[in-house]
Amino acid sequence: MAPASPTPSRCALQFIIPQDGSTKQDCEINAGKRWLDNNGAFYNTGNETLLGDDLYAHQPFCRRALRNNYHFIFACKPDSHTHLYKWVALLEPGKDLRTPKMRVKNKGQWESHTCRYANAVPLVEAEGSLKLNWCEVTVRSKGKQIHRNAFITDQNVAGIVAAGRARWKIENENNNTLKTKGYHLEHNFGHRKKHLSSLLATLNILAFLFHSFLTFCDDAYRLIRDTLPTRKIFFEHIRALTHYMRFASWEALMEFMMRGLEIGPYEVK
Repeated sequence: MAPASPTPSRCALQFIIPQDGSTKQDCEINAGKRWLDNNGAFYNTGNETLLGDDLYAHQPFCRRALRNNYHFIFACKPDSHTHLYKWVALLEPGKDLRTPKMRVKNKGQWESHTCRYANAVPLVEAEGSLKLNWCEVTVRSKGKQIHRNAFITDQNVAGIVAAGRARWKIENENNNTLKTKGYHLEHNFGHRKKHLSSLLATLNILAFLFHSFLTFCDDAYRLIRDTLPTRKIFFEHIRALTHYMRFASWEALMEFMMRGLEIGPYEVK
């Protein structure tokens, strides 16, 4: 989903569907352009950075982001940026192509981060091409490669690797949760003409938001989730209990489950 045209509350969302007057299917790029043109100025303070995948790393969208006074960090794949990677291959290592290495501790495990970066690399093979900074990072842990990605940015390379990797991590882990952990939300849900799928997708996303809120704010919910093996099993327990029993409140349901699992104040010593 993407923010809709300006509204008094500035918080309305829209699904990516064909817009009125358009004969072509809508897409992420068109939605991104609408967001920049319609809402970009409202949210911009001059310090914001747009994060996006390889789809956004093309010259027209990069120019639009800069025109709207936004910085950006976009993934940049070799297959879709052949000219840029040919240029990088001709750079002299150690002079025009820097290759710093570092050790980073992540969740108690040491990782080896190897970077390659170059400044002012042409994005496309054309006169007047944008000159952007390029960076590639390879992450290894216990001798195995666990992550590799490359980015283009209008900013200095220092610090962009963590931000770019965070976008990848958020998108993949969030989408994977919605698809495989009990929410049944496919990547392309299909909205049809009667808006039923849009309604179901909205309810799924609201449920995920509500559950994320409970993880931070409801001790009983967190205890039960940590005790049960998976999120999906937790949902199955909730569904079975509420199918056969009526609880006076959410708190009563959580208390019943804690008592049955013998956790929290009901833990057997």
